[in-house]
Amino acid sequence: MEPIVTCKNLTHFYGSRCIYENLNFEIPKGRILGLLGKNGTGKTTTINILNGYLRPTSGQCTIFGERSDNLSPSTKQKIGLLIEGHVQYNFMNIEEIEKFYAAFYPKWDKTVYYELMRLLQIAPKQKISKMSCGQKSQVALGLILAQNAELLILDDFSMGLDPGYRMLFVDFLSDYAKSEEKTVFVTSHIIQDMERLIDDCMVMDYGRILLQKPVDELMQKFKHYSLEGNEAKKLAKIDSFYSVSKRNDNSEFYAFESPVEIQSLLQSKGITAPNIKTRELSLEEIFIGLTGKY
Repeated sequence: MEPIVTCKNLTHFYGSRCIYENLNFEIPKGRILGLLGKNGTGKTTTINILNGYLRPTSGQCTIFGERSDNLSPSTKQKIGLLIEGHVQYNFMNIEEIEKFYAAFYPKWDKTVYYELMRLLQIAPKQKISKMSCGQKSQVALGLILAQNAELLILDDFSMGLDPGYRMLFVDFLSDYAKSEEKTVFVTSHIIQDMERLIDDCMVMDYGRILLQKPVDELMQKFKHYSLEGNEAKKLAKIDSFYSVSKRNDNSEFYAFESPVEIQSLLQSKGITAPNIKTRELSLEEIFIGLTGKY
């Protein structure tokens, strides 16, 4: 599929501190890509580079074929951006702020905005200043969607929302993106939301990308394994195993290999494991398995 975003050998330093080096990834057209990473791994830095707010130390990022640090006005109109923080102009109400923003966007589609407000039971005359933090964030998201952009970049989109409204918006965004063939790049600290929403998952660790895979493939193949006895030292020497640890009288690890492949691999290392157990994982558990608990 045609990539909307391409990043090649992206390297960035803050002073002498390396955030990451030689980062490479693409976002295909029409896909929803979720970026997962612990605090300080470079998620917001990446979003700032994508939007041209930050020039990388080296490497290049292109969006719709143009360098992200020199986007033309016509290309900027194709991008809808949500960063941390909420909608401004608290003195306006729902209708007033929609009309205000509409004047700036030639492809404005108020239908999606008012549909989201209807689902959230937010009245057209309701003042922004009288809303909760979560409601304000939903108004901001509705205004982003109404821009009718081809690429949506949503940083920590579910911040401040309670579980019910998070689920409502995740389903709304998923249906909207697929029906309108939008490309979405999204981050969130609430990984359960990402599991419901994204097509592809990119996991960022300190200084590098661990992987970028379709979510279905990741959840099908990546599993938790445990076996009796303290074999953690031997297991830690196997390169394809993640987050090896000892828990009580068992040794635990995560891997992409199937149970049959695991048994063969363990035997080749002289590890006897007749009672090896396997467990399927949620996306949040997969993230912890790949990156470690701390």
